[in-house]
Amino acid sequence: MTEFRAALRAGVALYDAGEFHAAHDPWEAAWLPLESGTDDERLLHGLIQSTAAVHHARGRNWSGAVGLAGSAREYLEGLPAQYRGIDIDTVSRYLRALERDPERVERARPPMLTHEGDVLAATDLGFEAATIAAEVLAEEHGFDGEVVADAVAFAREEQGTGRSRFAAMVYDFLAGEPTRAFVFDRLERHVARKRREATDVAGLFEERDVDG
Repeated sequence: MTEFRAALRAGVALYDAGEFHAAHDPWEAAWLPLESGTDDERLLHGLIQSTAAVHHARGRNWSGAVGLAGSAREYLEGLPAQYRGIDIDTVSRYLRALERDPERVERARPPMLTHEGDVLAATDLGFEAATIAAEVLAEEHGFDGEVVADAVAFAREEQGTGRSRFAAMVYDFLAGEPTRAFVFDRLERHVARKRREATDVAGLFEERDVDG
């Protein structure tokens, strides 16, 4: 279940960074293949709807926030107090409070999510979770997703070589404002250079017509 854990942690880190809308994407990708009604499906369904409730509350869609908070709480009901490293009790308490008073989101930030007891920052993520979060953030903020996807692919190629240039830039991109746009510009230049190198090498082995 390595992929499940990576998606779970990617979503938690995005949520803790205040990326409430983006946080649902890693969870949704892991949730869609699951059998309905299983504990894992209920966990992810509940987290998806809870972050949607926060998103709607921040947009002052009070009725939407209340409905989603109640639905999310129902999905999480019956799960152990700690499940898959998530503090279910804390999430459920906040959802109940949000149901009663959705405007509370304007008075205080929602509580941080924790995984295995820790609030997650980008630097806490393993490589797989970091790449998931980076691609989600690129889409969320209008960056060229192909550039980030290629950077992730190049970072995978670097694994085991002792180099980490692209992996480091992926983590820097995740680190957030005010430097994300600057980091993306640097990432784009390095990706373009790497693409050119790959094209040049491929050209060496193409068949050529030889005169005479």
